[in-house]
Amino acid sequence: MIKHIILSLLVAASSLNASAEDSRYMQGAVPEKDGIVTFTQSFTVKSGTQADVYGIVATYVKQLVADGRQEMRTRIVSDEPAQGTIVAMVEEVMTFKKQFLNWDHCYFRYRIMAQCTPDNHVQLTVTQISYQYMFDENGNGGESYKAEEWISDKAAINKAGTKLLPRSGKFRRKTIDRVAAIFEACRECFETETPEQRRTATSLD
Repeated sequence: MIKHIILSLLVAASSLNASAEDSRYMQGAVPEKDGIVTFTQSFTVKSGTQADVYGIVATYVKQLVADGRQEMRTRIVSDEPAQGTIVAMVEEVMTFKKQFLNWDHCYFRYRIMAQCTPDNHVQLTVTQISYQYMFDENGNGGESYKAEEWISDKAAINKAGTKLLPRSGKFRRKTIDRVAAIFEACRECFETETPEQRRTATSLD
């Protein structure tokens, strides 16, 4: 009897943990603007000029491009230091599961825009998201999906609103996690040292 009670408690605890984790991906986790899936995040940098802040953000965006798949889809679209704006299209490999002889992955494409204002406010926007899936060994063919038709609340959550659909749900989870990581990594660029410290270090090299 005691064993059954303990087992029931463990199952209940496991269900609660799963629900708490899954809530990050449920209703409202994929925002839309004018019908287009659009993730945004803003933060303010405490020190440095607009040029300082833009320089750090631009370096980060250019690194995303450098790390992306080096084809026509991965490139800087616009780079305007005077306006504090940089825009890039990026294509990355998104891995769902990787095992021996089983690599479940897709090409994840998005547009990222960074806007830095004179008051050191930074706004990041990730939109125009799409995927290429089930392509051949040369990266050709397969299935293409736009975020609006694949990971939106309407497309990826069951009618009861209680769980993600099996196929599109994995794209939704990975996309939410990846965009959060992109935003967080950009913020972390400003946490190790101030722009003044960066300039001082550079002048001493």
